[in-house]
Amino acid sequence: MGYYFIVGIIFIINNIINAILKNRLNFYSKIRLNSNMNGKEIAEKMLSDNGILDVKVFLIEGELTDHYNPSNKTINLSSKIFNEKNSVSTAVAAHECGHALQHKIGYRLLKIRNGLTYILNLSSKMAYLSMISGLAIFYGSEGGYSIILKIGLVLFFLVFILSIITLPIEFDASSRALNWLKNNNIVNNKEFFYVKKTLKWAVLTYVFSMLSNLVSLMYFTSYFKKNHDYNKDEKNN
Repeated sequence: MGYYFIVGIIFIINNIINAILKNRLNFYSKIRLNSNMNGKEIAEKMLSDNGILDVKVFLIEGELTDHYNPSNKTINLSSKIFNEKNSVSTAVAAHECGHALQHKIGYRLLKIRNGLTYILNLSSKMAYLSMISGLAIFYGSEGGYSIILKIGLVLFFLVFILSIITLPIEFDASSRALNWLKNNNIVNNKEFFYVKKTLKWAVLTYVFSMLSNLVSLMYFTSYFKKNHDYNKDEKNN
């Protein structure tokens, strides 16, 4: 029962944060920049200014699907970011180029995350399934069969580690984006304020993801430990 309560709280908070993020992005997207550059042009200029000539900028489908792909060296921007000329498109395009710059200089945490991508993606897909099924079997066997639950805990721990590694990577990419935008006079002081706010709200989603993973991991771990200690006391008695 406790787990479903926690999941419910996390679900509600997540929806609130996403709603606020969309509201903020909608507001900031109305702030047009004096540079009159769309996201594609911002990305291409930042890449060029940093001597990154082997990364291409592409248009992709979806919303908030923007990302840098290190495997084929591409900046992938959604339609609103790719085509529009406002503080949001500027912030997101520059942020993704921040990842390309990290890749170029061999940013250690990015290299670690990229090296673990396959394992971490698999862990993300399997973690919840393993935890739920593991809890069901663990409960059904009165604590006598816990191997699946233990596997689930390991997988969920890897997911949590991924969320921890991701945070400084995202903060660093935003910092590189902001430094470039300011130092190259792409934005004025007022525009810089809105671009910075955009990146702040976007990064907050990663912070919440990490915290929600931590809460879930703590719950699953405490549940296992509590039942393990209980069964141990029962055997001793």
